[in-house]
Amino acid sequence: MKFPETLAYVVAYAAARSCLGALADLSDFDESCRYERLLIDLDGLHAGAFPATDSMCGTPAELLARLEAAIDLMVQLGGDALSLELFLAEAVDPITDP
Repeated sequence: MKFPETLAYVVAYAAARSCLGALADLSDFDESCRYERLLIDLDGLHAGAFPATDSMCGTPAELLARLEAAIDLMVQLGGDALSLELFLAEAVDPITDP
């Protein structure tokens, strides 16, 4: 996938990565592993080209809202809408037991 190489897109991507890292830090083991896998998946959508993350504070609900806003901005800026929307659906969906 070719992604937009604009500063705004990279800033939104970095924010999404930071939210996932913060969510992993705040979560129990299973949820932490899930968020770390989602971070790897997000980086995979961008062919391994990824910006640095920053420390981010907030409750899980606030971090998920920021993640959703960052992904929505990435779509608006020309990111692969289908892949990003599917990623977001997986990120906000709570863990369910099979």
